[in-house]
Amino acid sequence: MKLTGAELIHARLPLVAPFETSFGAQNERDVLLVRVELDGQEGWGECGALPDPVYSQEYIEAAALTIRRFFVPALAAADQLTAPRVATTLSRFIGHRMAKTALELAVLDAELRAAGMSAADYLGAVRDSVPTGVSVGIHPSIPALLEAVERYLVQGYMRIKLKIKPGWDIEPVRAVRERFGDIPLQVDANTAYDLADARHLARLDDFDLLMIEQPLGEEDLTEHAELARLVRTPICLDESVTSAKGAADAVRIGACSVVNIKAGRVGGYLEARAVHDVCAANGVPVWCGGMLETGIGRAANVALAALPGFTITGDTSASDRYYARDIITEPFVLQDGHVPVPCGPGLGVTVDTDALRRFTVEREDLHVFAIG
Repeated sequence: MKLTGAELIHARLPLVAPFETSFGAQNERDVLLVRVELDGQEGWGECGALPDPVYSQEYIEAAALTIRRFFVPALAAADQLTAPRVATTLSRFIGHRMAKTALELAVLDAELRAAGMSAADYLGAVRDSVPTGVSVGIHPSIPALLEAVERYLVQGYMRIKLKIKPGWDIEPVRAVRERFGDIPLQVDANTAYDLADARHLARLDDFDLLMIEQPLGEEDLTEHAELARLVRTPICLDESVTSAKGAADAVRIGACSVVNIKAGRVGGYLEARAVHDVCAANGVPVWCGGMLETGIGRAANVALAALPGFTITGDTSASDRYYARDIITEPFVLQDGHVPVPCGPGLGVTVDTDALRRFTVEREDLHVFAIG
């Protein structure tokens, strides 16, 4: 297939409640979407980058520029464009994994729609629904946190993840464990600690947590391995794992015993599948993380989370966890603690273009031309 059209859409969606992590609070979600045409067949992708480079080096404005200036012209030069060829075609460009993911997903969506195959079947899903947990941001007080956790448990979420940072860790975790008993519970630090905090982090061992996610810096693999020897709670890596090779290296040196797979962080859903395969081969369980995606990215995440190695409940929450209504696609609804895996062609969701238009900040048709 040939790339015959491409478009960038920057939308801004209000969140149902502020979402605060160790790297800042969000009251709304800026979203960068990509729409492509392959021989006239439409496909959609979503870039997980944030407005500022706080989770990773990427941010929305830079991703849009990179897609416009480098990636689309390179893909336009490909005679037979397929989803696997996106990564190889763009490999000469260093980094920008979230931008690459958006284009790979859009090409995959178009390709599979043309073939009448679902993304779940293409990736190798073995379930028609996936259990889902919820990520609970940092709250202004412990009573407010307990109220939020109770609300999510009543809704049916099967695992609670608490965001933590220095000054908001031991006591919030203690309060949740004491109030709600032996619920599946884990914490996420988003790189907020140093190895010097090992003794403090070891205090979390008392609460029988599923894992501590990314306690140290993105590049601190050896420090994570040392921390893993100093605490009993399993260490999970997020920001540190940017490829299948990176996952293999982290597992080999004992830097983690669990991996959170985010497709945007590793450069695409095909590389995410490769990370899954590496971890499965080494007996390391994985789960699917998220970036507050709209229904486009959420559909792909749910399909990915249905692969056999995803044995830990992930962050593929229902749409109403973040949005009063997912104005991009039909919402994902929690059913007995699970969300269904889309089974239609491509991503299996339909973009509500009228609703999207109301929340669009900027829209740009990209002139599809090849570069040498």
